[in-house]
Amino acid sequence: MHKHNHNGNSNQGDCSHEAQGDALKNSGHTHGDSRSSDSHDHSHSGHSHDHSHGHHHHHHGDGSQKGLLIALIITTGIMLLEFFGGIVTNSLALLSDSGHMLSDAVSLLLSLIAIRFALKPASPRKTYGFYRFEILAACFNGVTLFAIALFIMWEAFHRFVDPPVVASGTMMWIACIGLLANLLSAWSLMRKGDVKNNLNLRSAYLHILGDALGSIGAIVAGLLMLLFSWYMADAIISVAVSLLILKSAWSLIQHTVHILMEGTPASINQNEVKQALESIEGVIEIHDLHIWTITSGMDSLSCHLLIEDQVDGQALLQKAIQLLEHDFHIQHSTVQIETSLNFHQPLKV
Repeated sequence: MHKHNHNGNSNQGDCSHEAQGDALKNSGHTHGDSRSSDSHDHSHSGHSHDHSHGHHHHHHGDGSQKGLLIALIITTGIMLLEFFGGIVTNSLALLSDSGHMLSDAVSLLLSLIAIRFALKPASPRKTYGFYRFEILAACFNGVTLFAIALFIMWEAFHRFVDPPVVASGTMMWIACIGLLANLLSAWSLMRKGDVKNNLNLRSAYLHILGDALGSIGAIVAGLLMLLFSWYMADAIISVAVSLLILKSAWSLIQHTVHILMEGTPASINQNEVKQALESIEGVIEIHDLHIWTITSGMDSLSCHLLIEDQVDGQALLQKAIQLLEHDFHIQHSTVQIETSLNFHQPLKV
């Protein structure tokens, strides 16, 4: 039996979990899903599937793409300026920043590609669609940041031994232009995209902030060399900026690897989820509880609830779904209801 229920405008991302009809009186399992715009309810013997869909992931939309495209154009232009400027002025700070911006240009391009991939629909072979491509792109960005920072530090080490003369005045002008361009790129991403919650955009944003730090470092180094002829400042500033880049890159790598390893989202406490579900009247215990992130802003949960035999399984099921959505913002959940008649031993994972 299939029931199709459309409540209001599905494009507004409304989510509802309602028990419909007498057929939902059977114990079973339910899936709450927010990845498409249709709302439908399937009921079969022993199993109930409740899907409430709404678009909650439009941070992958046109605004994010425009912000990334603007940042990509600006970054590529400044990268070329700093590269040739670094060669002319003999400045490691400028050359290292241009290398960093090359990584940024690649990462921004990957971020655009990731958004395009995420918009592709799911298929029988890829049932989650291509949302994970965003996480892979963010992880790659973190790794490239890490590698470039290490390379800059290695080059700076050689300059400590024999600091070369740098054309500090020209270097400062180029660095100032680079700083203004980086700030414009960062503003574009913040204005048109969700750099706080979208991991892919956040990684691109961190790249641009790293560029801005590099430009500030180059300006400071140029000023020191111009005033005091202290050419070692070029190498020192390069190392200082590299350490800041390493910190942000390591944090990004840790976050993305945690997601790829199906770790519990940082914003969700698994013990609190377990206690909340077990507090529902009629629940004996919860087992095989898993919480993971598909992509930024899209968390999923699956678990088995052992309930008392006389309890209405479907009524309890709806309480569990509503609790997960309201208290923990988990809208893609799979909950299996069990009684003493069909209880099983815990699974391996």
